[in-house]
Amino acid sequence: MNPSNESTVTKFFFVGFTNDPELEIPFFLLFLSVYTFTLLGNCSIMVIVWLSPQLHKPMYFFLSQLAFLDLSFSSVISPKMLADLLTEKRIITFSGCIAQIYFFSALVTTEFFLLAVMAFDRYVAICNPLSYTVIMSNDLFLYLVAGSYIGGFLHSLIHASCLYRLSFCGPDVMNHFVCDYPVLLKLSCTDILINEWIRFVVGSFVVTGSLFAILISYSNIITTILKIGNTRGRRRAASTCISHFTSVCLFYGSGFLMEMIPNSSSSEGQYKVVTVIFTILIPAVNPLIYSLRNNEVKEAVRKILSWTFHTH
Repeated sequence: MNPSNESTVTKFFFVGFTNDPELEIPFFLLFLSVYTFTLLGNCSIMVIVWLSPQLHKPMYFFLSQLAFLDLSFSSVISPKMLADLLTEKRIITFSGCIAQIYFFSALVTTEFFLLAVMAFDRYVAICNPLSYTVIMSNDLFLYLVAGSYIGGFLHSLIHASCLYRLSFCGPDVMNHFVCDYPVLLKLSCTDILINEWIRFVVGSFVVTGSLFAILISYSNIITTILKIGNTRGRRRAASTCISHFTSVCLFYGSGFLMEMIPNSSSSEGQYKVVTVIFTILIPAVNPLIYSLRNNEVKEAVRKILSWTFHTH
């Protein structure tokens, strides 16, 4: 540990997802199945977009990045959790804990920004269709994606840096299955008021700012759709937004639910369940949302499968 940090705790012990040994194997098999589906589903989305020329558009480039983020932040959590379900000593070093918090926070924050960028893309496509190719140029959508990643990793760097000002003198048992920022703060023997304020201010800026951008985009989208004269046109325009809007509701909804659950011992079980939903289930569901609700993606899959069977 850093000598400047006067902490006496060099590692933490996870309580884990469950204390019942009889449930560990069933949970392991369940979470392994979900994580495997997450890997296959999100990798498939990225490969389909890469192999299909008709999907070489900003909308699907953003979708491939969303799949990469879902795959990545789930991978920060799932392998360690799965390994811990098969062992009695669920240990993580202090540096490993900070690294897990940093990368998970960075990738999740990047996804908040990316969902806002995707809402802007749909706004331009529906509200300014004739100018879409001019506005959403290659340079612009690359800048938007790069800006999302830069913003996400800078945001996480602020929080991770603030953790190094804290001392941990014990206890070293974390009632969770993952290193989580608010749970870690509870174990500190240093005044955490500064950390809580920074977390609140910076986190509110990220979440509120990205959500505000999404709401503005969708308010304009809805207004434009309602002005379309025929029902078929309205349905076609709305269908391009349904997948994204569903992902936004799931992602923000579970994120807000995590923040709303009281940070007390009576709600720690609920907090673990919501964390599982946010970190494991949603990354597995997103590929289904975008593949089943998007005709272009389904058509691209059919072409790839047809080409594969024809080749063999």
